[in-house]
Amino acid sequence: MVRTAAKAIIIHEGKLLAIKMQGENGVLYLLPGGGQEHGENLHENLKRECMEEVGVEVEVGELKFVRDYIEKHHKPESDRDFHQVEFLFSCTLKSPAEAVKCGTVPDEKQIGVEWLALDDLMDVPLYPLAIRPLLMHMTDRYAKLPVYLGDIN
Repeated sequence: MVRTAAKAIIIHEGKLLAIKMQGENGVLYLLPGGGQEHGENLHENLKRECMEEVGVEVEVGELKFVRDYIEKHHKPESDRDFHQVEFLFSCTLKSPAEAVKCGTVPDEKQIGVEWLALDDLMDVPLYPLAIRPLLMHMTDRYAKLPVYLGDIN
């Protein structure tokens, strides 16, 4: 079975909002968002996930990227048959001055929330790694960025 998920790309004043996770090999960062629940559309999914993980209300904007993640292709030793399709939307904070923090239902391994400088993304373990250069160019309205990213990690 394929799972669907929505992720928020929140850029404000040259920084990207990310959730900080404790991974098996150290700290890593992810975009806020997660799995779609039965009966909710992708926008509802994303608004709920941002409240749960980051404690903020968002306005959902344009769909920017679509990503497949087929775990067996990236972790051949895995026993899981996990396949997720992620829809990455450009979002804005309803109240930009609002402090961001861990939300009401943070992810199990979530240890914080951080604003990451766009200019430094190539030096940060933000997953999927392949999206970092795309995010760095998102504010360039003339950049020709792909929508479908394929099966990346």
